[in-house]
Amino acid sequence: MEGYVILGFFALLTVVVMIKTAVVVPNQLAYVVERLGKFNKVLYAGFHILFPFVDRVAYRRSLKEQVLDVPKQTCITRDNVSVDVDGVIYLQVITPEKSAYGISDYEWGAVQLAQTSLRSVIGKLELDRTFEERAKINQEVVEALDAATAPWGVKVLRYEIRDITPPRTVMEAMEKQMRAEREKRAAIAQSEGEMQAQINRSEGEKQALINQSEGEKQAMKNKAEGESAQITIVADATAEGIRMVAQQLAQANGITAAQLRIAESYIEQFGKLAKANNTTIIPADVANVAAMVAAMTSIIKGRPGPDA
Repeated sequence: MEGYVILGFFALLTVVVMIKTAVVVPNQLAYVVERLGKFNKVLYAGFHILFPFVDRVAYRRSLKEQVLDVPKQTCITRDNVSVDVDGVIYLQVITPEKSAYGISDYEWGAVQLAQTSLRSVIGKLELDRTFEERAKINQEVVEALDAATAPWGVKVLRYEIRDITPPRTVMEAMEKQMRAEREKRAAIAQSEGEMQAQINRSEGEKQALINQSEGEKQAMKNKAEGESAQITIVADATAEGIRMVAQQLAQANGITAAQLRIAESYIEQFGKLAKANNTTIIPADVANVAAMVAAMTSIIKGRPGPDA
């Protein structure tokens, strides 16, 4: 019976020794091993053998990128406006032994450091710039955190501001300002549109007047050219008629025919005067047709009449 008890004891001791001796580290994890209470080495992914009762796994660290929430806090801007800011920090353990012995809780320390760094950065900016320069704020916080966490064996990868909330009164004032700015831009756009419309109308009227004056000028020019052409045609026709009369007078019996034509015209015109009820001054020898014909004939021949 005592033999079975001793055998069981040795079996249990063997199992305990094996558990204390053989260690399997999962991927993306690191175990910090202490030997007799002092740091000895870091075990990474794989199978490892430890000295039982001498070595022990003191800390386990994840080598993955970790995401930590930075609680909302109140920050004072350069123009003395209180804003509530919260964010997210991304970090990764680079040196497991430093993260174990450099600080008691590197996650809590990183969050606290992020809050203090954020307050310092926000205090250098005015309220309007805090909304415009988020990327710059994030970068400055990362630089401050990275310098402070290097002794901890932790690398700060990114910091992102999640929300910036100013007081309600400031929000209302900003909304009024933005509304006024939009109304101002709308008024400017409308006035510029009206100005451009007036310019277009004046340019159109100016062009219309120019076109009208050009049309009137061309019409007057065309009319003058037409009248000139008409006068030329009439003059040419008159000259041609005179030339033809002269040719006819130069022919035989031309003077006799002219005398007959003058007598007929004289009698016709005198008859019209007799029919009219107007008082008219006529020559004393109006009835002497022969004398009148002789006078006209002398003019045609180019010599004075019989009474000259």
